[in-house]
Amino acid sequence: MKENNGMNRAKFYQLALFPMNNGATNVYFVLILSYIATFGNKVLGLAMVFASFMVTGMRVFDAITDPIIGAIMDKTDGKFGKFRPFMVIGNAIMAVSVICLYVLTPLVPDTMMWLRYTLFIVLYAVWVIGYTFQTSVTRSAQPVLTNDPKQRPLFTVFNTIGSLAGMGVMQFIGPILAGDGFMGDYNASWFAIMTPIGIIMSVLLTVLAIIGIWEKDQTKYFGLGGKQEKVKLSDYVQIVKTNKPLQRLMVAGGGCKLALAIATNTTVLIMLYHCMMGNYDNLYLPMMVLGYAFSAPFFLLTVRTSQKHGQKRSLMTYVAVALICYVGVLVLLLLWKFGDPLWNLSVYEGKLFGEGFRININLYTILFIVFFGIGYGAYYSTADMPIPMVADCADYETYRSGKFIPGIMGTLFSLVDKLVSSLAATVVSVALLFIGVHDLPTKTTAYAENMNWVVIALFCLVPMAAWVATLLAMRGYELDGKRVKTIQAVNAARKEAIASGMSQQEAMEKITDETVRTEN
Repeated sequence: MKENNGMNRAKFYQLALFPMNNGATNVYFVLILSYIATFGNKVLGLAMVFASFMVTGMRVFDAITDPIIGAIMDKTDGKFGKFRPFMVIGNAIMAVSVICLYVLTPLVPDTMMWLRYTLFIVLYAVWVIGYTFQTSVTRSAQPVLTNDPKQRPLFTVFNTIGSLAGMGVMQFIGPILAGDGFMGDYNASWFAIMTPIGIIMSVLLTVLAIIGIWEKDQTKYFGLGGKQEKVKLSDYVQIVKTNKPLQRLMVAGGGCKLALAIATNTTVLIMLYHCMMGNYDNLYLPMMVLGYAFSAPFFLLTVRTSQKHGQKRSLMTYVAVALICYVGVLVLLLLWKFGDPLWNLSVYEGKLFGEGFRININLYTILFIVFFGIGYGAYYSTADMPIPMVADCADYETYRSGKFIPGIMGTLFSLVDKLVSSLAATVVSVALLFIGVHDLPTKTTAYAENMNWVVIALFCLVPMAAWVATLLAMRGYELDGKRVKTIQAVNAARKEAIASGMSQQEAMEKITDETVRTEN
């Protein structure tokens, strides 16, 4: 690492490896948040409404624990650093709790349902604590990794690689194993096999992330002078009130996450590709791969736009692209007719690598691929963009108040993010209840009347509303490319002055925007 004019830049391997921490937690995002309701309902025999509402309840609990852990993180600075202990402890807690939940709990006889309900709640809560420990680091460590406006946008690219290595692998393997005779339809054997796969993947990604943040996890990279701020819980409200960019980013980040959580919910995709289109096995994986393929060029575009015009411009541009494309997806789903081959998705017939395979793509499918592919690629590339933007908000807080509190800044954003995304499972369950479906659909569930309207609402309308909220929030977001450069220059000048003997208060008063010239 070399510092130039106060610029803290990261080495390439650090930029590439630290985002693997998000990949490590996204493994569990799929393993737990995508399947926990199905596990509770289908494997343990818990009521569908209970299992689904528990997902929301625990997500709220997860959000509440965020600021507490953030405050602890801001006060931590030991031999093992500020962030690494939370990564190790969090990953260990998640591994143990998910083994107990998915592997051991099904061994409880169904004559002791009270114990199944109890263990489901307790083990899920323990897992949430571990998840909060590790996932909080992803946002909170951004300010120390790099403050170079040209490097920060690269997080989304490497984060995607980590997600593909973690979340993508889980999403790819899961449906394949579910089609096996022994582990079919997400039974107890499926969860017992997927658990060690997920744990191994998450541990490997965590190790890589620790290597990436190791050198930067030192006091000299903390704020203006490395002093650990003592911030009371009551100060959180004041921080949110005064940090306007953080407020708007909370809305934008929550909107992006809600769109992703609902539109990629397993139940929603089963209703779309199986119940409506009647070919889940031949549609789900190709469409998932298609979405990832379309997202690749968008990630490159978002980085270039962010580096040239700032992350605000990039986020607004590609969310708008997603919104426009999903108008096309909405129209296609409105035109869908049950059992009519002209108005259904049809990619191929027979076994993909077996006899009888033949391509069978109609105009409806081509249009769906175009609108869905471009729309998914655009919004998937922006889903995690608010994470490095949290670092800009944390730097703004240092600029505004002199406080270096990345733990609180990251977890306050995460709190709203999780509260909003926690609605996903509940929204899906409530929508199903409206049409009289009381069990979560699986690959053996037949199409029910009005299920297409549930899919239209969840797959299109909710994400589109979330993107509109994102665009409205970002219009007044002041941390564009030019403003971020000014803030970085002021913080660097203040840090240098404090290191030379000036008090922090004096540095805050004397060194302002007017005293610092920033090159455009």
